[in-house]
Amino acid sequence: MNKTNRGNFFEDFRLGQEIVHATPRTLSCGDVALYQGLFGGRFAVASSDEFARKLGYARAPVDDLLTFHIVFGKTVPDVSLNAVANLGYAEGRFGVPVYPGDTLSAVSKVIGLKENSNRQTGVVYVRSTGVNQRSETVVEFVRWVMVRKRDPEAEAPAETVPETMPRLPPDSWHLPPPLPAGAYDWTLAGSSFAWEDYEAGECIDHVDGVTVEEAEHMMATRLYQNTAKVHFNQHSEGQGRFGRRLIYGGHVISLARSLSFNGLTNAFRLIAINGGRHAAPCFAGDTVYAWTRVEETLAIPGRDDVGALRLRTFATKNRSCADFPEGAEGASGADPAVILDFDYTVLVPRRG
Repeated sequence: MNKTNRGNFFEDFRLGQEIVHATPRTLSCGDVALYQGLFGGRFAVASSDEFARKLGYARAPVDDLLTFHIVFGKTVPDVSLNAVANLGYAEGRFGVPVYPGDTLSAVSKVIGLKENSNRQTGVVYVRSTGVNQRSETVVEFVRWVMVRKRDPEAEAPAETVPETMPRLPPDSWHLPPPLPAGAYDWTLAGSSFAWEDYEAGECIDHVDGVTVEEAEHMMATRLYQNTAKVHFNQHSEGQGRFGRRLIYGGHVISLARSLSFNGLTNAFRLIAINGGRHAAPCFAGDTVYAWTRVEETLAIPGRDDVGALRLRTFATKNRSCADFPEGAEGASGADPAVILDFDYTVLVPRRG
């Protein structure tokens, strides 16, 4: 009997299939420090216990994207171990905050399947949900991934492509309790720009760039226990279409989020991933830049402490975002320098 896991290939998936992922993962302060060392995020709520407590948190919560990556990593051995590339995201929702000491586990449901015309690969659509040790949802999302077939001649399941919402509606957001009046320290946070200071259509160049190092990428994927061959195995990927490993797309998302601090300093909480895709590959040695367009400013009924911004962040490689003053055309794939198109919603304090 074969005791090893070679991962699922496209023809192994079935519509409606539910997959309980191994293994639960308890997060520690070490995970938080390593994530900080890899991406350098400076958002005050996730950086300071004291800052977070004044806003009603038990302590500094784990960065929202670290929660996302840990849950994503749980799904890889079953969903995308044999992936060619992760293609996109939709209907992402962040739930209760995660703290060091919490244990996360994940389950996925197959909601769509589509064989590609070359019959070598197919696209698998899954809805994944991460929960803590109290069975409270911490994050859920839809993603679709291109997966190799074991046998190109194998019969494919009937094509089913799910429809996803273009943005997560406000009534599905998980909102924190109201911030205590006067508790948000704008000086310590690093910027005085409040929700009222942003306008729909405004474009923000986050200015800074960061070069992706091979060692950092490998350390990050190990941190998330993301074992996809396309990221881990240079021996196999050296014989593939790019001749080298791909940088995990989530690595680019976290870099872009950290870069966005310069211009979106007070965007302290992610509440939704409306959509996103990796428009082009990123490799070790590439320098990542980011810019953001404000898509919507959203007042929250009954809340005068926070408002929401729907943002669309673009990451580029080896090309300053100053070259993209309006620049969304690159996200369609017309410009190979654009590597990420990420649509998400954040909370920003109001002046009150």
